[in-house]
Order: sequence, then C-alpha cells, then structure tokens
Amino acid sequence: MPLPASDSSASDIVPDPIPPESNTPRPRSSVAALVIATIAVGTVLWAAQELILPVLLSMFFALIGNPIIRVLQRLWLPRFAAALLVLVGGLVLAGALGNQLVEPAGEWVRQAPRELKALAPKLREMVKPMQDANRAAESFARAAGGESKPVQVVRTEVNDPYRALTTTPRLLASILAVVLLTFFFMVYGENLQRNAIALLHSRQQKKLTVEILQSIEMELSRYVLTISLINVVVGLVFAIALNLLGLPLPEALLWGTMAALLNYAPYVGPLVGIAVMLLIGLTEFDGLTALAPAGLYLALHTLEGQIVTPIVLGRRMRLSPLVLILGLMVFGALWGITGLLLAVPLLVCVKLVLERTEGMDGWARLLE
Repeated sequence: MPLPASDSSASDIVPDPIPPESNTPRPRSSVAALVIATIAVGTVLWAAQELILPVLLSMFFALIGNPIIRVLQRLWLPRFAAALLVLVGGLVLAGALGNQLVEPAGEWVRQAPRELKALAPKLREMVKPMQDANRAAESFARAAGGESKPVQVVRTEVNDPYRALTTTPRLLASILAVVLLTFFFMVYGENLQRNAIALLHSRQQKKLTVEILQSIEMELSRYVLTISLINVVVGLVFAIALNLLGLPLPEALLWGTMAALLNYAPYVGPLVGIAVMLLIGLTEFDGLTALAPAGLYLALHTLEGQIVTPIVLGRRMRLSPLVLILGLMVFGALWGITGLLLAVPLLVCVKLVLERTEGMDGWARLLE
C-alpha cells in the first residue's frame, strides 16, 4: 500500500546548525580532582626531594649571581669566565667565613652543657610560679578525689655506628651537585631557555613566554640579590652590636651569620633568632643586660622588615603575611630548613607568573 506523500520533501529538511566550538563551555576539573592532584604533587615533591632540592638551590644561587655576571659581561668578559669567577669568588667567601666560624661554633658546642647547667638556676626561678600553680592544681585534684599519676616517657634510641659513614658521602655529593648545577645554570641557562621556547608552535606563545621568563628572571634575580645584600648587612650590624656588648669577635660573627640566614625565612626565622639570642644573653650576661641581645635582634629585624625592605623593594614584591606563613609551613614540612630558605623566592616566582598570565591577575592580587 503506498505511503501518503509528505508535505515537504527530504531535500527541504535542513539540519540544525552546529554551534561553533568557541561557544561550547570548557570542561572544568572537579574539586575532588584538584585536591587529588595537589596531594599527588605534594607527595612527589616530598619523595623526590633529594633530586629536586639540588636543582632548586642551584637555580637560587644562579639567580643571585646572574646580575653580577651581566656587569662582568659589560666589561667584555666572556660569560663562561664571568660565571667561573663569580662561582669561585662565592666559594672562597663561603670557605673563609666557614673557617672563621668553625672554631667559635665548636667551642660553643663544647661549652653548651656547662653553660646550660649554670643557666638551670635562672630557669628554675623563671618557671617557679608555673610549678607552684601546677602543685596547687594537683592539690585540688587530690582533694576532689582524683588521683594524678606521673606519666613516664620511655625513650629508645638506636645508635648506628655506620650512619656517619653513609651520610657524609651523600652530603658531599649533594654539595658537589649544587656547585656544578649552579655553574651550568649560570653559563647555559639562557641557551636552555631559548631551546625550550623553540619547542612552542605559535609565534604568539613564544613571544608571551619570552616576556614572562625575562621579566621573572630579571625581577626575581633582583629580589634575591637585594634580599641577600640586606641580610648580609643585618648580620654584620648585629655582629658589631654583639661585639660592642662584650662578646668576642668570632662568636659575634657566628651569631651574626645565624641572624643573616634566619632572615631568609620571614616571621619564623626571627622568632627562632629571638629565642636563641635570649638563651645566649642569659648564659653570657647578668641582670638586665641578659635581655640586650634579644632586644637588639628584635629592634634590628623590625627596622629592616618594616622600613628598609619595603623602601628598597617597594610594594610590588611584597606578599601577604598569611600567605607567607602558609608557604613557610608547607615548604618547611616538605623540605625542612632548605624549604624555609626557598619558600619566599618560590612564592614570589608564582606571584610574578600569575601577574603576567591572562585572567590570573586576581590570584596575584590575592597573594599581596
């Protein structure tokens, strides 16, 4: 039986237009996927720290040396020779400083038990009110029918006589790797960057990547070098102040070096430095003079952190105190002392990348 004719022929049927690809929404990752990716990245950073930390430290030192290398290149010195001169000069300065600090550091370590034993009466006087309050609380607990039993802590320690034999070669290998990588980053860093950019396909991507990398390299190297010079000045001024208080010059240089290194970790480093200086003051001086080292350290750090550094660097390189604390906690938990040293440069690098990436400037303002 023939089918009835339709009102329109098949040729008149026009399919709906396919929306252009630009109008289709991009798929977004779920929150769970982002959390899992963050945990995975953190686990890799922690597990591969023996491989990652030498690379990051060498890049950190190369950033410090790059401005000096540029100055030497303007004096018609080849980059290879300039990098070698900067590296050898840095190693000589570090060796000379270490040679000056080894003797007072060893002497302080040998005298530390005796000094702490002499400090015990002063500490007992300081904690006496808390002990009295504790005894009063125990008396109230017994009167109420409670029974307080002292908690015994059992410590076990395994002394491995071969631990030093296995740790020392690894430490020396890590130091040698950092030195060699620093030299290679100084000499071949620009060529490596140029070859990596050549892998990009679009000319616009290459131009944008070059601008981002150049601005990050210049501003981050300026930041690292400026902070390093400020920390060196802080350490020297603090060492001179301790020497004027009566400490011998080698010991004063030891604590000045400690102050300079701790200043790389904002908030956390100065807190540790104040605690150490309070301990040193109680062991070396009597009366109110015992508070002088900690007071000088606090005053010097306040002057540097609130006046000198903001004036020299400006607001562009400043980070939120909350972001700094969180960054120090995260990198300190991942990489220990080295993580505290690298936390601020890494956060500054992230901020600079976000500022120059389209659509991410809001996240950069969030870090300020």
